[in-house]
Amino acid sequence: MTGVAPHVLREYALLADGERGALCGPRGDIAWLCAPGWSDSAVLSSLIGGTGSYLVSPVGAYVWGGHYEPGGLIWRNRWVTTETAVECREALAHPGDPHRVVLLRRIEAVERAVRMRVRLDLADGFGRRSLRELRRDEDGTWTGRTGDLRVRWTGAGDAVAEDGRLAFELTVPAGGRHDLVLELSDRRLPDPPDAAYLWEATEHAWHSAVPELENTVAARDARHAYAVLRGLTTDSGGMVAAATLGLPERSEAGRNYDYRYVWLRDQCYAGLAASVDEPHPLLDDALRFTTARVLDHGDRLLPAYRADGTPPPGETTLHLPGYPGGSDVVGNRVTGQFQLDALGELLQLHAAAARHDRFGGDVERAADVVVRLITERWDRPEAGIWELDDQWWTHSRLACVAGLRALAREVPAYRGAELASLADKLLAETTARCLDRHGAWRRSPGRSGTDAALLLPPVRGALPADDPRTRATLDAVRRDLTEDGYVYRFAQDDRPLGEAEGAFLLCGFTMALACRHQGDLTEAFRWFERNRAACGPPGLFAEEYDVRQRQLRGNLPQAFVHAMLLETAQRLATPPSW
Repeated sequence: MTGVAPHVLREYALLADGERGALCGPRGDIAWLCAPGWSDSAVLSSLIGGTGSYLVSPVGAYVWGGHYEPGGLIWRNRWVTTETAVECREALAHPGDPHRVVLLRRIEAVERAVRMRVRLDLADGFGRRSLRELRRDEDGTWTGRTGDLRVRWTGAGDAVAEDGRLAFELTVPAGGRHDLVLELSDRRLPDPPDAAYLWEATEHAWHSAVPELENTVAARDARHAYAVLRGLTTDSGGMVAAATLGLPERSEAGRNYDYRYVWLRDQCYAGLAASVDEPHPLLDDALRFTTARVLDHGDRLLPAYRADGTPPPGETTLHLPGYPGGSDVVGNRVTGQFQLDALGELLQLHAAAARHDRFGGDVERAADVVVRLITERWDRPEAGIWELDDQWWTHSRLACVAGLRALAREVPAYRGAELASLADKLLAETTARCLDRHGAWRRSPGRSGTDAALLLPPVRGALPADDPRTRATLDAVRRDLTEDGYVYRFAQDDRPLGEAEGAFLLCGFTMALACRHQGDLTEAFRWFERNRAACGPPGLFAEEYDVRQRQLRGNLPQAFVHAMLLETAQRLATPPSW
């Protein structure tokens, strides 16, 4: 059995437990799962052309649908056949164990008896190491190994082994159900689990983890965004940027990256989104992980880390076909970069900590380090938010201005005058170097044109809403970087925007915040509603959106898009205050 062919990204659902994530397609095919952790090799890799997949689907013709149960990442595939309907409840047992994957699948015959097909093809090392040492116990439980991982599969007593793969068909009686539990571990497995207990524990864990978020303009989407962020956040507090690698932003364009690591900037966005109203646990997670990295690494601070706090590996390839139009890149070149804007976002996070009585101790010591780094490095070229060549990027300086002012405002006793003076110095120098002839911010002294990222610093407090530079930049972004209600990052070249890359959903939600900052709530809602619709049935957002084809582009799900949706949904519930 070969892996199931990939689907368009809008059709995949995410199963996640904080320590790893899986993508499940409309044919009941789990096409992606790394184990035991996010940045380990994949045991199910048909998403990028590997052999591994785990299929549960009806025998015969069917049409697909599905939904998440409210307030968590328990997904329900639903298939309507020519005779009946059947559902498969899908989840990674939550909360996750860093050393043990527990994948739950419960087939439920809704109306009549239904015949189901089940196939398991586990292969660690992105498909290089198939199942071995397979054995079926007297109770029908299968055990084996793939790579260095121990494997146990319960509920599959009728399966037949062939070439390291397991397959069978079963009939689920009308109103009945059948549980499948797959476990993988880099340690000795405990006693076999009880499926009913695991489901009950998972339901309770999600119910406890996701707040109601009633004070929003889109409570269901806001809660779902929070659940996605929770699912991407490990027990260490680190939140990976996405669950996947190599999914293309633009077919054959070469922009294919491995996002299974923790970007400090993205983590700050999530922490800020979790701090808008009352402080939610994702704020504490963000503070814990980023503070540890700042204090551990200081002058050697990286833009991104593995979830365990170690640097990500450099880029290599797997020699797989890759997702159609993409590639099989593993690792990330970000380890060789410095990104000044992330320091400004860290100060925004520290200001949020202060607002919720969490500033002091290690957080204050981390703020000391960040302020020192800004003081020493603000005038040096760096890679910026979009991780490009080293330049004097305007957005990075304004992000630092916003962060310095936010912390000075929230904790005036903490070096308030010093922070305000440094912010004034950065703003004055940036104004001297980076304004175009219309008074709008340009990307850098050497790059003409504007950048949608420049909308965010004023929202964060770098400049007032009525500042001419703020308004001129908003006008420039609207004029030069928007199409059909979506926003592009910047003009890549002379081609039409949509031919160079997809619209950037992070920027669409930022546009909504910028309009709210101007007091134009009607426009803010228009941008918010347009961009929150850029998803498939599972409600997941990728990094980019192909406006013409109405397809998701890039790795999935992209954490910072969900973070910005979550923040925007909360802020639009209240008018701006100046």
